[in-house]
Amino acid sequence: MREPVTAFVGLGANLGDAQQALRDALAGLARIPQTVVVRSSRMYRSAPVDAGGPDYLNAVAQVETRLTAPQLLAQLQSLEQAAGRERPYRNAPRTLDLDLLLFGAARIESATLTVPHPRMRERAFVLLPLRELAPERVSAEDLAAVAHQRIAALPAAS
Repeated sequence: MREPVTAFVGLGANLGDAQQALRDALAGLARIPQTVVVRSSRMYRSAPVDAGGPDYLNAVAQVETRLTAPQLLAQLQSLEQAAGRERPYRNAPRTLDLDLLLFGAARIESATLTVPHPRMRERAFVLLPLRELAPERVSAEDLAAVAHQRIAALPAAS
């Protein structure tokens, strides 16, 4: 059996009940075979980046998985499909977006998967929640580069 790998998954939604979509997605992550959700960040409200539509809600989840990166990606895409994700055009508003941000120390470049996520350092909605879970993965320079992006943490659920 494979050794577990620590992976980070970005979650986002801006259609329908986005907060519920993220809660459902976290529950879905916990049901992925050979995968355990270790913890998740707070939710953040952010302006769309390179996209239109309403504000997004975003979070990051840390998981431990024995799946390969392509297997985990397939599971994430299955959760998106179950949530009604459509891809009419690049960066379209979405009911659920799940991105594999980091997969251990792996560097992957294939036709279907690039890890680390190629645009994660350009997005406050990834970097701020990732910093909550893995501050060593987010530098001060990273944060300075996205400081102009509108983002705010939601109050913690009671």
